[in-house]
Amino acid sequence: MNSFQNQEISCSGRAGLNDLISRLVHWRVPVRRYAVVLLTSPFLLAAIFLSLSLSSPRFIPPVITSGNRIPLLLTASSAGLAGAFFEELGWTGFAVPALRIRHGILATGLISGVLWGAWHLLVNMWYGSSICGDIPLKMFLTLYFITGVAQLTAYRILMVWVYDRTGSLLLAILMHSSLIMSTTPMLIPVLTGADFLSWSAASAILMWGAVAVVSFKKRGSISLPITGRI
Repeated sequence: MNSFQNQEISCSGRAGLNDLISRLVHWRVPVRRYAVVLLTSPFLLAAIFLSLSLSSPRFIPPVITSGNRIPLLLTASSAGLAGAFFEELGWTGFAVPALRIRHGILATGLISGVLWGAWHLLVNMWYGSSICGDIPLKMFLTLYFITGVAQLTAYRILMVWVYDRTGSLLLAILMHSSLIMSTTPMLIPVLTGADFLSWSAASAILMWGAVAVVSFKKRGSISLPITGRI
């Protein structure tokens, strides 16, 4: 039985607050979990951009060519931690545990992931309007939204899987922060139109590939709900 299944999740009153804090400060987990949390997104994104850079130097991330890497990394890390902290208080703090009681990891990740992707719709519209390039805006926003939701949904499934193994809200925040950091415009190439959609689609494909690997490794267990709990 994993760490999450051993927890009794409370969502209201003082008990709920104490439970939230205990999951927030829960850091004693195997080192390999930290490796998954911190390196999944950077590793996949690095693989994408390094592969695409073989066809054109415009895909080379600025963090590689910049002479000010430390300030860039510190700024991106701060932005990632701030954004992830407040979002995950809601997603992994409350929504994921509630869904996980009646749904498996896969279904929980799908439900919360699609909602998470939709949550970013306005940001996608604002950001996409300036990077659509030669592609008609409506078409670009549609494709950007589809690939973005696909990417976030797959990543959320991985986040739910990690949380299921650790019961740590802290690790969920760090994993979310890692995604924000590795996809921030400060660290990735400034791309428009088809170039932007190329890496976005590639990211979604690789994320789902990672989900497939986890599913195969766990042999269907990620589809099972937690039973015998209220």
